[in-house]
Amino acid sequence: MSKLIRFFTKILDICRLVPMLPVVVIAAIPLALLGDWRPWGNAMAIPVLGNPGFGQWLVIALVLIIVIDTVRGMIDDLRHGQVGVDVLAVVAILSTVAVAEYWASWAVTLMITSGEAIEEYAQAKAERSLTALMEAAPQTAHVVNLPGVGRGSAADKGDSSDGFRRVGSASAAAAAQRFDTVPVEQVQLGDVLMVLPGETVPVDGELLSGTATLDLSNINGEPVPREVFAGARVMSGAVNGSTALTMRATQVAADSQYQRILELVASAQESRPAVVKTADRLAVPFTVLSLVIAGVAWAVSGVPTRFAQVLVLATPCPLLIAAPVAYIAGTGRLAAAGVLIKAQDVLENLGRVTQVFFDKTGTLTVKQPQVVRVEMLPGAAAQLDGDHVLMMAGVVESYSVHILSKGIAKAGTEAMARLRRQSENDGRPCPESDAVWFGVGREHPVVKDINEEAGKGVSGEVNGHVVRVGRLSFAAAGKDGFLTAGNADPTGPRHDLRPGTEAAGGTEEDILTRFGLLQPDEMASYVSIDGRLIARIVLRDVPRANARTALAKLHALGVARLAMLTGDKRASADIIANEVGIDEVHAELFPEDKVAAVKSAAEDGNAVTMMVGDGVNDAPVLAVADIGVAMTDGTSTAASESAQVVIMTDDIAAVPRAIAIARRTKRVMLQAVIVGLALAVIGMIVAAFDLIPVVVGAFLQEAIDVVSILWALTALIDRD
Repeated sequence: MSKLIRFFTKILDICRLVPMLPVVVIAAIPLALLGDWRPWGNAMAIPVLGNPGFGQWLVIALVLIIVIDTVRGMIDDLRHGQVGVDVLAVVAILSTVAVAEYWASWAVTLMITSGEAIEEYAQAKAERSLTALMEAAPQTAHVVNLPGVGRGSAADKGDSSDGFRRVGSASAAAAAQRFDTVPVEQVQLGDVLMVLPGETVPVDGELLSGTATLDLSNINGEPVPREVFAGARVMSGAVNGSTALTMRATQVAADSQYQRILELVASAQESRPAVVKTADRLAVPFTVLSLVIAGVAWAVSGVPTRFAQVLVLATPCPLLIAAPVAYIAGTGRLAAAGVLIKAQDVLENLGRVTQVFFDKTGTLTVKQPQVVRVEMLPGAAAQLDGDHVLMMAGVVESYSVHILSKGIAKAGTEAMARLRRQSENDGRPCPESDAVWFGVGREHPVVKDINEEAGKGVSGEVNGHVVRVGRLSFAAAGKDGFLTAGNADPTGPRHDLRPGTEAAGGTEEDILTRFGLLQPDEMASYVSIDGRLIARIVLRDVPRANARTALAKLHALGVARLAMLTGDKRASADIIANEVGIDEVHAELFPEDKVAAVKSAAEDGNAVTMMVGDGVNDAPVLAVADIGVAMTDGTSTAASESAQVVIMTDDIAAVPRAIAIARRTKRVMLQAVIVGLALAVIGMIVAAFDLIPVVVGAFLQEAIDVVSILWALTALIDRD
């Protein structure tokens, strides 16, 4: 029963989209029952038309309505620079009336109205992913109106010159209501908003609640909800978790993240790629060809009906409908894959890419340097291992803003988990009095006295031990300012050495010699505990896990040249290039050098260049490439002015996937057009020899349209 209800619901939806369709269908009843009924006798005889019956007059009326509407649409198309080729339908339907083939006239009106319905269905099917994005857009916001919190609190809440606010009965009443629900467009900068469980964040803002869990899948496709903390940026389009959150608006709706995404989608939907424009132009010679075949058939046979027989099979729908439907389907598939384009011309160019240039840091590699190993200071006997060092360093680095801090903090968190598992597996948890190393006994570290010296390092006290992380001169400096290094036992009394051990001092060069040389692409932070240098943490730019696979797929797709453009040193760039499979490396470049490199590649007339970067510091080179691709995780501005393509998933694998989708889209479009036009031409030739009756031809033309459009919709199928 539910399936039957859904079926009739869809039928009603189609009738709402094309109101003339049910009228045309119902008109078949009087045409069949009262077609030749003439209660007026011969009083309404008209030249050319003769004396149609009651049901036939209804069909003529429908024909006039549809012709007028079609001509109006053709004129509107011409005003917008598009070729109005529905002239074939107009001539075909008028010719069937002129030769008194009223059932054929009815069939052509049905063809036109049902064709509109099929087009609407195909467009909706192709735009499903894009429509889902738009439907998820936030519509309302809850603006908090508590005393001293909401907008205008200083002016409207009774603030006085002495700096104290007067809270009266009106404020108490407002407090009882807590928030006002307003359209999202009315949210102002600085408004405090409440987002209820399961609701969509209406605008970009700053989190005021202690913590919140947000589903970012609508923004960047991230499958796992992200936990954020007070002060974090909250993006519009994110879905709140199971608890209400409060936030302060930092952007109005029009400037928020989700609105930028919708603007990209809207611009792509409204644009027409060059290949579709070409299809429009091809419709003109097809119209001329159809009229020639129909005219020759009439002239040779001497039968006017033959003209109508041919024209009812002349359908430009494969050009007018199938081509744009295929491209909208491709745009929808890209959106589902987390790739947004600013115009459908970009989709066409994507399929023609011959050269791809990549930025290194953050594009071929992860965004922050990652810890690759911990080197204990040779000759310094300590009870700590690499995980203990990482854990202690990670705790203090989590308070730092230095470029290396996030990598060390992440590695410290992982080390902490390993130590905890090791303790649980050994079954030897230390008593609290002795469990001074977090990860062995304590559930949370006791941290205090965090201090960061810009350009040098960060220090702090963790579980009673002083930890310093940063440059060698910072980490190894003693109280007197000189470097110290030795066989410290950090588990002993602070600044104490065990009997039989001595502090081994030395210059910075001596200590570096003991550690050994770093590779060209490596960097290090040094760690001292309780005033004794104990280890160094080595970090490097690590290639994305799927970078090599993604680049191999680009080669498999026929992309001839993969290049890296980076301002980094040649040695570092070569190492990453070898690891991911880059063909050529351009290192130590300034922004203008990157632009020159892409322009030089574009001088080859057949080359189509793509530049993949972060969309911010690569703006000049993104703009000069044929296709600029900005990779983002949704936390940066998606609508980069210089990029034509935005990858919202921050996944390099989306680059070859986007090219594959673009190529398949164009291939399917051409197949749909060629198949549709070939069937139409064959049908017209057969009809010219009087082998297809007018009525049958009208329905056959509708079948050709359906085949062409359904073929175009196969662009939605994931075969890449």
